[in-house]
Amino acid sequence: MSRTRPKVLALASGGGHWVQLLRLRPAFEGCDVVFATAKEGYRSDVGEAQFRVIVDANRSNKIGLLKSLWSVFMLLRRERPDVVVSTGAAPGFFALRIGKLMGMRTVWVDSIANAEELSMSGAQAGGCADLWLTQWPHLARKEGPTCMGNVL
Repeated sequence: MSRTRPKVLALASGGGHWVQLLRLRPAFEGCDVVFATAKEGYRSDVGEAQFRVIVDANRSNKIGLLKSLWSVFMLLRRERPDVVVSTGAAPGFFALRIGKLMGMRTVWVDSIANAEELSMSGAQAGGCADLWLTQWPHLARKEGPTCMGNVL
């Protein structure tokens, strides 16, 4: 069955990453969107949109990172989106890296919280993002990331 509307996977960790991802919703108009994050309690944030829960972890929990990687891989395998969009952090990076390997288009928007330098995930996302964005003009570089306007 072919799709007439692009399918977007919008994925982020909880907290500020999730809030910023939700602020991107107007950009997803005309798309079938699946939202994914680490907390079931965020389900009500997306109304009638599809919602999935993934395992979150950070660099201090290596086993947790492996579990997160696996949950993101299984989500991408099941949903097969055309585009993956993330505002961070580790699960978002995994989604972009795996999504790129699976032939999906990828978008990274680094967190507004990273005003002095890119986040660790954001710095690594540049290698697998089709569109790599920072929210701070002074962090933009010719080779990326790009700053394209207002802060979320």
